[in-house]
Amino acid sequence: MQNLINTVVSNGDAEITFGVKDLRPAGDVRWCAGCGDYAVLAQVQKLLPELGVPRENIAFISGIGCSSRFPYYMNTYGFHTIHGRAAAVATGLKVGRPELSVWVISGDGDALSIGGNHTMHLLRRNVDVNFLLLNNQIYGLTKGQYSPTSQHGQITKSSPLGMPDYPFNPVSLALGAGGTFVARTLDRDLKHLAAMLRRAAEHKGTSFLEVYQNCVVFNDGAFEELTDKATKPEKVLFLEHGKPLIFGTNGNKGIRLDGLQPQVVSLETGEYSADDLLVYNERDETLAYIMANLTYKPDFPRPVGVFLSIDRPCYEDELVRQIDESRKTVKSQNISLEALFTSGNVWTIS
Repeated sequence: MQNLINTVVSNGDAEITFGVKDLRPAGDVRWCAGCGDYAVLAQVQKLLPELGVPRENIAFISGIGCSSRFPYYMNTYGFHTIHGRAAAVATGLKVGRPELSVWVISGDGDALSIGGNHTMHLLRRNVDVNFLLLNNQIYGLTKGQYSPTSQHGQITKSSPLGMPDYPFNPVSLALGAGGTFVARTLDRDLKHLAAMLRRAAEHKGTSFLEVYQNCVVFNDGAFEELTDKATKPEKVLFLEHGKPLIFGTNGNKGIRLDGLQPQVVSLETGEYSADDLLVYNERDETLAYIMANLTYKPDFPRPVGVFLSIDRPCYEDELVRQIDESRKTVKSQNISLEALFTSGNVWTIS
């Protein structure tokens, strides 16, 4: 079985062998029974031995929340930071140690409320980290208050008459902030979850993966129509690069564009065929915005998969380049540190 296979990875002259068992913590994993976080943890533990990265070069950074206990459950390096600051700490780590594989684990409250500013700037800078947003549309750790992704009218501990706000769409937010890899998956679709985690890990730059994650205690069933076998075919639209957008029971429906407006069409009436449907291109930013905006539209299925995957220079690579160029200049001009301190606009205090 895959989870029993050890993988050999190279670290300079030494060879390091580790597998899933090596990533499991000595203590118990303490999430509520049935929490969707277990599925994410298991798939991440299965993936890491296959990436060719030594275990000591992997770090998990989290903020505050149920999902942010993740670093305790990974036998790698990690840091449980303060509320909303995981993206900022991960940025500093990656800039200081660019050879590391850095993962950010955050929730919808941690990443989009107090941490929203840091999340946006991480995406804008395109720091090469993997950002997993575990979205359960509720504050779970603090016992059921509404979060930035809770739905309008949702009854929660802090909105007994219905949530008065309108929710963030994390995918649209990530695209608007300049994300270079933006994707969405489901905790109960293990095959798709595993595929999206792999795509995120392989991307050079900030990979932003929203995971619809069920909170069994405070928001149970929030995504049930997207995961239940009876309703999933009609409610979920899988985005696949180079393939037409088809969904529905027996694949009898599709999405076409009328100008820039998406339209659901039937493939059973004879008026439209698969040739008339939109063929998805994950490198097209316009299509990514169009698909992201279908998220809360009741007449459309919910898109999941890779919305956008493009290339752009990484922040830490640009910094390293600047430092290297500066060092060459200093060395060629034989400038000492003392000379730098005493040059330019300086003055003497007596």
